Amino acid sequence: MARLFDHDRLVIASHNPGKVSEIADLVRPFGVEVISAADLNLDEPEETGTTFADNALLKAHAAAKAANLPALADDSGLVVNALAGAPGVYSARWAGADKDFMVAMEKVEELLRGSEDRSSMFVCALALAWPDGHADVFEGFIEGEITWPPRGDMGFGYDPIFTADGEDITFAEMEPAKKHTISHRADAFQKLVSAYFGEPNA
Repeated sequence: MARLFDHDRLVIASHNPGKVSEIADLVRPFGVEVISAADLNLDEPEETGTTFADNALLKAHAAAKAANLPALADDSGLVVNALAGAPGVYSARWAGADKDFMVAMEKVEELLRGSEDRSSMFVCALALAWPDGHADVFEGFIEGEITWPPRGDMGFGYDPIFTADGEDITFAEMEPAKKHTISHRADAFQKLVSAYFGEPNA
């Protein structure tokens, strides 16, 4: 059962500046100070899980233990139906050691070539863990389709090739404030908020 979040500091267990910024924007209304794993020089644990939830828990537990603070970890990725769910939990690894997501996006497009099914979704698992080992996971989703060529420069990861259902612009063309209301991360975060937090501070 989720416990009330009563701390004023939260470690974001990520070295990805885009993810840290996006999550910081989501928790700001609750008066929580965000510290990233990179700020604390925490090592990135190897993501050995077979699901987004597994990897989010792994990262959250490691950061909470190392920092002795509650830690929030995100594991998210792109799921492409015609690719049997790939890249899935390997979404970041498709970008290689240099984290070049242009390489990853080109790989998606190359594998989709000739397919009429371009449906896809972003999936996010958020895990919130405490130093004592307590943790919960919340998952969010948004469906859409793969767009080519990439468009926009306001997102990160696969955002330039993802157009959400009902939209005519990619996530990378969308103002961050709007993306934060409809994204997979926002969906998961709303579930987390309802379990852990009270009303936002005025």
